Amino acid sequence: MSDSATPNPGKIAGIARDKLEALAQREARRFAITHAKSARAMAKASDIYLDGVPLHWMKDWPMPHLPLVESAEGATITDIDGYQINDFCLGDTGSMFGHSPKPVAKAIRAQARKGLTYMLPTEDALEAGRLLSQVFGDFRWQIATTATDANRFSLRVARAVTGRPKVLVFNGCYHGTVDDAMVTLRDGQTVNRPGLLGQVADLTQLAVCCEFNDLAGVEAALAKGDVAAILTEPVMTNSCMVLPAPGFLEGLRRLATQYGALLIIDETHTISTGYGGYTRVHGLQPDIFVVGKCVAGGLPTAAWGLSAETATRYQTANANRDPGHSGMGTTLSANPLQFACLRATLSEVMTPEAYDHMDTLAKRLVEGLSAAITAHHLPWHAIRVGARVEFICAPGPLHNGAQAALAHQPQVEAALHMALLNRGCLIAPFHNMMLISPATKKRQVDALIATFDEVLTELTA
Repeated sequence: MSDSATPNPGKIAGIARDKLEALAQREARRFAITHAKSARAMAKASDIYLDGVPLHWMKDWPMPHLPLVESAEGATITDIDGYQINDFCLGDTGSMFGHSPKPVAKAIRAQARKGLTYMLPTEDALEAGRLLSQVFGDFRWQIATTATDANRFSLRVARAVTGRPKVLVFNGCYHGTVDDAMVTLRDGQTVNRPGLLGQVADLTQLAVCCEFNDLAGVEAALAKGDVAAILTEPVMTNSCMVLPAPGFLEGLRRLATQYGALLIIDETHTISTGYGGYTRVHGLQPDIFVVGKCVAGGLPTAAWGLSAETATRYQTANANRDPGHSGMGTTLSANPLQFACLRATLSEVMTPEAYDHMDTLAKRLVEGLSAAITAHHLPWHAIRVGARVEFICAPGPLHNGAQAALAHQPQVEAALHMALLNRGCLIAPFHNMMLISPATKKRQVDALIATFDEVLTELTA
């Protein structure tokens, strides 16, 4: 990480504090005035939902109150106050291929007439499995409802086949609400992450934490012989984005094999990379592959697949276990509605042509954001992995989770989010993330770039 930005108590990430605070206050007032209908509606939720929202993550948006969505189509959201918004959040990846792609909507309508769940397979299930292997590689698949579940089940398999207790994760990672991954580094030691609500277990008995891009640290942890699996994204995405150093992912594969651990690749976010995700584009060879969120066009679905060798080892372990429940699976997973949407997405939506469009516009977006940052002499940078773009309010590139945590600037980011939204552009409330979908138009990208530049012009005048 570059040290080109000199600390200045009067500034945050190169922005004068007084200008930042003035912008934030003005934009909050503007939103409240223009979204009065949503405000009245949300007030009714205060006595219905815990903390006034149906999912507590919704509190992470920086608005004075949430807008209520009336409808969404393609890459556009319309709220009940009548505003049309260019959507670059896309449900935090869940709608990365656009809102309600027509083949998926058609599949939902057709399956709804035939039943929603019956814990039995369908012809769509068989075809979806074939398509999963065609798109992502030769794995033996299982279907879950969320990537959290898929990661949790993958860890159960890894422990079963290796007989080892621990998972190796990277500082700053996120793999859903998997307790085992909720650890961090403090003075070089693995500890429970601070702020874990209701967590009473000592997670250091289940996990060891290393820094991303540190192969020496990974080898030292694996050499102890108690690690069942390395669980990683190919690119760190749930912090400020961190790209793998050349040879790092290949090094993980080599070390996992050398020390008898499995390599689990979680592509829930990096599916943005290209057709087949980062694993296919870059020729990775995981023992277990996980993908979720947008894989069924926005319907809650995840898939996890075992390599042929890992599947054989799992089947042996499963055949030799004591009688009783395996502890893996949920009743509503692998339902026919999921398979109908999987089949439609994999065959008609998640296509190489769609990725070409997404990649082209994402390249345009990251170049436009970078040009604005340079023009305003800010110590920031923009970065992307395929269709996923971020601007980071710190110099770059970042090399690990510790640097990513320091790069996060909540006050700056919240003000920018509000200003962009008031000008018709919605980005994710986490890490300044922006996604390009097959439905995203060039004019929407250009509008976001122009709006970003307009706000920076005011902040740096």
